Amino acid sequence: MRILGIDPGYAIVGFGIIDTEKNNEVIDYGVIETPKEDPLPIRLQHIEESLRVIFETYRPDEVAIEELFYFKNQKTVIQVAQARGVIVLASQKYCGRIFEYTPIQIKQALTGNGHAEKKQMQYMVKNVLGLSSIPKPDDAADALAVAICHSQINPRLNFNMM
Repeated sequence: MRILGIDPGYAIVGFGIIDTEKNNEVIDYGVIETPKEDPLPIRLQHIEESLRVIFETYRPDEVAIEELFYFKNQKTVIQVAQARGVIVLASQKYCGRIFEYTPIQIKQALTGNGHAEKKQMQYMVKNVLGLSSIPKPDDAADALAVAICHSQINPRLNFNMM
């Protein structure tokens, strides 16, 4: 099972692809960055076009997306929500199997603690996936965490934590 994990944003979208049938292999990870000088519609278009390339290149079986959490800045939450809408639409269009997880669910799946700190999460991503170092940037590591969460919560997938 090939899983695409996505950490939504409008400035940076993290993505991480794992294959649970190939010994928990990391297929790829990285970020989609949108230029801050571009207007929001252009940034959203860039996200959709970049996701299309990721879907066409890696052909994930399922997509796991982090749900939005509370933002103090109302302008930011609206922009992230719009980007997340583009991400959900692209995921539906190019894959059709979408699963969503809260930050607490993701932390719980990786660490057993729904309130784990970022460093603990990054350490678990590195260890669970057998990587030599913590994936960078943070948004990519977060996306891999979402993919791992999906593999843990979804009992039909064959994924071993260690």
